[in-house]
Amino acid sequence: MDIFLWILQVLLAAMFAMSGLEKATQPRDKLIGKYPWMGDVPLAAVRLIAVPELLGALGLILPAATGIAPILTPIAATGLAILTVCAAAMHLRRKETSGLAVTAVLFLMSVVVAWGRFGPYGW
Repeated sequence: MDIFLWILQVLLAAMFAMSGLEKATQPRDKLIGKYPWMGDVPLAAVRLIAVPELLGALGLILPAATGIAPILTPIAATGLAILTVCAAAMHLRRKETSGLAVTAVLFLMSVVVAWGRFGPYGW
C-alpha cells in the first residue's frame, strides 16, 4: 500500500504543480481560452489559487521524501482535497459539469493519500 500511496502522491503532485504553474505564469488571454471560468475571476485571484496548488504539490512529496516533518504530507493532501471541493462548488454554480469529473478524481486521490498517511501507512 505504501507504493500505491507514493504513486498517488506523485500523480497528484504532478497534476497540481502543472495546474499551479500554468495559473501562475500564463497570460490571462491564454488561460481564458482554456478555462472559461477565468474570464469571470480577476487575474490576481487566479494567481492566488496557484499558490496552494504549488505548495500542496511540494507538500505531497518533499516532507515524506526528506523525512523532515512528514506530517505535512497528509496535511497537504487534506488541503488539496478542500481546494477541489471549492473548485467543484464553483463548477456546479457555473453549471460546468465537464469540470466535475477531473475535480472528483483529484478529490478522491487526495482523500486516499490523506487517509493513508494520517492512518495506517503514515510515518
